[in-house]
Amino acid sequence: MGLALTVAAATFLLAVIWGSPLIEVMRRLRLGKSIRIDGPATHTAKVGTPAMGGILIIGWTLLVSVVVNFVQFVQALEIAESVVIPLGVMVAYSILGGIDDYQGLRLRPGEGMRARVKIWIQLAISLVAAVLLYWLVNDGHGWVAVPTVPVLLDIGILYIPAAVILITGSANAVNLTDGLDGLAGLISATAFVAYGIIAFLQDQQFLVVFSFITIGATFGFLWYNAKPAQMFMGDVGAQALGAALCVLALMTNQWLIFPIIIAIPVATELSTTLQVLYFRATGGKRLFKMAPLHHHFELLGWSETQIVQRWWLIAMLTAMIGIALALV
Repeated sequence: MGLALTVAAATFLLAVIWGSPLIEVMRRLRLGKSIRIDGPATHTAKVGTPAMGGILIIGWTLLVSVVVNFVQFVQALEIAESVVIPLGVMVAYSILGGIDDYQGLRLRPGEGMRARVKIWIQLAISLVAAVLLYWLVNDGHGWVAVPTVPVLLDIGILYIPAAVILITGSANAVNLTDGLDGLAGLISATAFVAYGIIAFLQDQQFLVVFSFITIGATFGFLWYNAKPAQMFMGDVGAQALGAALCVLALMTNQWLIFPIIIAIPVATELSTTLQVLYFRATGGKRLFKMAPLHHHFELLGWSETQIVQRWWLIAMLTAMIGIALALV
């Protein structure tokens, strides 16, 4: 844990130092945010804000993780095989998110990559990760921890489709949560803290270090994403964080409690799904004033700061509940 906290602090400082140059680069490349026409009117002031700030998170997480594991390899310590899968999934989803962001900013403004194309690529990445977890990490077992049950349960090959659904769903849920200044970063960092603690209790040292490196990088991003945001996370960061977080849940076998720990992203994705289904079923009526859920509360009169702080409080509570369930 000492190493994890140290590298987290170092990663935070590096991200803060390089945040301003990244903002300037994005401005020069005209990678500014376009706002939904039907979105809250208060968001019009955000037009033009650099919108691929997730590069700061993923870039430093990747660089510091590689350096830390290389040093341990040179010192003839255990090779960090366990960190390769979450890091690989993070990078793969980041590349996909970056392409989506770029298309939405420059090639297909306001739209990005076609949904049917994106979902198939997401499922493909998730399937590769699920197979690797099943065969390499779990040795052909579908392990899952159930609260109050003292032994791991083996669900067999069903583990693979379950993992695919969870990874893909988590990536999209965190992505949908990225709608207010500081929201997705705070929610993601809190969930990474929860799984970092769970990994520490399981003595999975490499996962602990990876978790806290990601937290440090995310905090560095939040330095510039606090209201009023100087840059936004974008799909390049949000999809990657959501997917990598789910891989941590799977590698600790504590994925049954995953929806509890990420309750805010789950509620956000659920609100969007329900809005679409209700709209189609009723011929144009809306279940919420606007989806995702945080926009509904904006239109009810809550300020952006109120929503972010209250959602974060809920996220901390659900994270604590999740850790407690992992201990029983």
